Amino acid sequence: MSEHRRKQPPGRGRRGAAPNGRRAGPPPAPPGGAEPPVDATAELTPTRPSYGSRAEARRAAQGSVAGSRRRRAPETPRKKRFIDYPRHNHTGWRRFVPSWRQVLGSALSFMILLMGAVGIAYAMIPKPDPNAIALAQSNVYYWANGDRMAVSGGDNVNRQIVPLDDISIDMQDSVVAAENQSFWTDSGVDLWGIGRAMLNMARGGEVQSGSTITQQYVKNAFLSQDQTLARKARELLLSVKVAAEDPKEEILAGYLNTSCYNRGACGIQAAAQAYFGVDARDLDASQSAFLTSLLKGPSLYDPYDSETGELNESNAARAEERWESTLRQRNEIEIRGNRLSDEDLQAILEEGFPIDDILPPSRAIVQDGQIGYLTRLADDYLDAQGIVSKDELARGGYRITTTFDQEMVDQMEEAVTAVSDDRLDPEARDEDRHIQFGGAAVVPGDGAIRAIYGGVDATQHFSNNANSPAVQVGSTFKPFVLAAAFQYGARDPEEPADQPDGDRTIVSPESVYRSENDLPIELYNGEPAMVEDEETGEEVQWKQRNFEGRERGDITLREATVVSANSPFAQLGMDVGPERVSEAAVSAGLLPGSLVEANDSVPTFALGVSTPGPIRMASAYSTFAASGEQNEPYSVTEVADSTGNTLYTHEGERNQAFDSDVADTVTDMLVDVVQNPDGSGNAAANIGFPVAGKTGTTDDNKSAWFVGYSSELSTAIGMWRAPDAEEDLSEQEIEDGVGVGTFMSMFNTAGEERINGGSLPLDVWMGFMSAARTGEEEDFPEPPEDFGEEVCGGGATCAPDEPTDQPTTDEPTADPTTDEPETDEPTADPTTEPPVTDEPTEEPTPPCGPFDPNCNDDSGGTADGGTADGGGTADGGATDNGGTADGGADTGQSEGGQTNGNSGDNGSIFGGG
Repeated sequence: MSEHRRKQPPGRGRRGAAPNGRRAGPPPAPPGGAEPPVDATAELTPTRPSYGSRAEARRAAQGSVAGSRRRRAPETPRKKRFIDYPRHNHTGWRRFVPSWRQVLGSALSFMILLMGAVGIAYAMIPKPDPNAIALAQSNVYYWANGDRMAVSGGDNVNRQIVPLDDISIDMQDSVVAAENQSFWTDSGVDLWGIGRAMLNMARGGEVQSGSTITQQYVKNAFLSQDQTLARKARELLLSVKVAAEDPKEEILAGYLNTSCYNRGACGIQAAAQAYFGVDARDLDASQSAFLTSLLKGPSLYDPYDSETGELNESNAARAEERWESTLRQRNEIEIRGNRLSDEDLQAILEEGFPIDDILPPSRAIVQDGQIGYLTRLADDYLDAQGIVSKDELARGGYRITTTFDQEMVDQMEEAVTAVSDDRLDPEARDEDRHIQFGGAAVVPGDGAIRAIYGGVDATQHFSNNANSPAVQVGSTFKPFVLAAAFQYGARDPEEPADQPDGDRTIVSPESVYRSENDLPIELYNGEPAMVEDEETGEEVQWKQRNFEGRERGDITLREATVVSANSPFAQLGMDVGPERVSEAAVSAGLLPGSLVEANDSVPTFALGVSTPGPIRMASAYSTFAASGEQNEPYSVTEVADSTGNTLYTHEGERNQAFDSDVADTVTDMLVDVVQNPDGSGNAAANIGFPVAGKTGTTDDNKSAWFVGYSSELSTAIGMWRAPDAEEDLSEQEIEDGVGVGTFMSMFNTAGEERINGGSLPLDVWMGFMSAARTGEEEDFPEPPEDFGEEVCGGGATCAPDEPTDQPTTDEPTADPTTDEPETDEPTADPTTEPPVTDEPTEEPTPPCGPFDPNCNDDSGGTADGGTADGGGTADGGATDNGGTADGGADTGQSEGGQTNGNSGDNGSIFGGG
């Protein structure tokens, strides 16, 4: 080893080394155990301990320094925590196990916080308004005899809310016994019940809700059906609030009225009707027990399948088990002092489950067939009369008793169906397509509407043909001309046009009028009745054409009525004045809004260019049947609200529209229409009881009518042809400009040359009236003798000519079973002034003029392609005496004259919609 490696560095000796916190060890002890020499400085220098080695000395030195430090900075005690967790005086996992004090304190704190939160929430949560669906009710419509007819309105919810007093005690106690036995005493929430339900479900038992009646009512009335914790918590709070604020009776009634029982029945009243056909107040113990079972699961306990209507054995077995369980619970417990006795229980069980009393499923909310027309007609009446508005009806809750007779409604529908099936074949004949009927029957002397036919089906054909179909009525309007002539009289030609009744002459049925074809019509004073020619715009005299130019000279008004001649009535209407004819029609019962303009510029007004509709026509004719007593038609006799309070009871107001002598004279002339062999309604002569009536057909054969009456019933039947929907139109019809609601001619319909009032409409009328016969029909009152004065109108001779060999001028007596057509009655377009012919002519069958709308060269002189009531044949064929009848055009109106007319809001039965 080299020298320089062994050499100590300068100044690095023991004594010269820099202090490093350690001291050199003491010198070794003297040998032999001798005492060490006394040092003079011993007292000043502490004695150092002896160490066996340098390492021991070093460790001793370190320990001395550490000890010195601990003494200088002693450890302070740990501060005590409010919650000693994790626990300081435990180690390991024990530090994280809370003490019993901590557990108890936490539980108490949580309970206090929870109670505070619940209290705050209870104070802050408002009691909401009931759901709209919970308040939605239906309107219940009843037939005239009190049987339930239909349920409608209220958003199509079949519910009628009733007070608890209208729910039987048996039903109340059954639901409490089965659903919530502590109902009358609990606070609205049954925590023990919820616990039992949860425990039962945890054990795999039957699913239970654990909800009280109050909770279920709150859920139905105020909340949604969502299965969420938030909804459940809200349900619990509201249940407590409702139980504290609302009477128990109100809660129970609310629960029974908001619960649904299958078959679309919501509420106990609807359920009682749907399953047993009784009111809720009449439910017995057995029925109540069954309906209670439906609350547990409506679709599981209804013995009948709602879709097929067949018995479901599984459901029936479940329902019977639940039914018996409910009865036994009523026997075991006492509810408000009531308990089903052992004797009553045994008697019910012996009688057995009421499966035979449970009605098969049927749709409560029915609008198809005629029902929709009936309910809407009743709604229109209530709204028009200001009894219940449409908005109020939409909210539902009304019980409406109507005037409708179920049997008569069925009979009218069957009559239309029978004629349609027998005479019409849309697949074989295009002319049989788009055929529609409308009908109505009204009670004379009362005004009650007993039956209507609104169309094939209210869910397919939406407009009500019985109400205001905007179809002209043709010659069925003529009795109002007679009534005006008999009541007010013809005007004095020497006096002003607007003259009082004292200056007029009451007309006799034996008055004579001219029936010539192309007859120039005069004003009451003999001046020409001028109208504007549509082609030239010039003022020309109106000439009334007859079918194919046929005529029979001067005839009496009675004869003109029998054969429905047109020229005499056109002139008679001008003599009396169209305004007075309109007044008579309104007095009889027609609405002013359904009539076209009535003045001396409309000579065809008397021939039926207005559009009253079947109901109003039947009602107006009933005024004649009741010897002049007019009664407004009505369809509702009583209205009550959901609580049973009566809101309206019909009290008719009778009005003597005409003197009885006037009305009875009109009736006598209409009896001749049926009884006279030449009468246009002679096919009804053998119906078997006294009837009177009048046929009517319009221009271009676009509509045909028969309106007639007995002493018990007045009925109007109309027939026309109009498409319902675009998809019903053929390509050819579209090319021809035919659209929805366009009136089309009925030439060749039913295989006949034309349709007249005495053909298919009379068939339907006879089918209905025969079926609806009551057996109480009486003879009509005898008319007065020598009524009125004989008037020679329009230049006629008061000694009438003998009937010539020429055929008569208007509607023939048609045999509805023959293939021969009967004549028609064209009428004028209510929206236009009637046109005139080009030049008058004396020829019986004049050639067509350039402006003659009632003549068609291709059809042998028909009026604009249309003939009047059968082309002059009687009943489709020759009469027994070889003569023909009823061959004249009703109006000779131009351009086919029949338009959609006045569908008008004022033209409906009640003056609205």
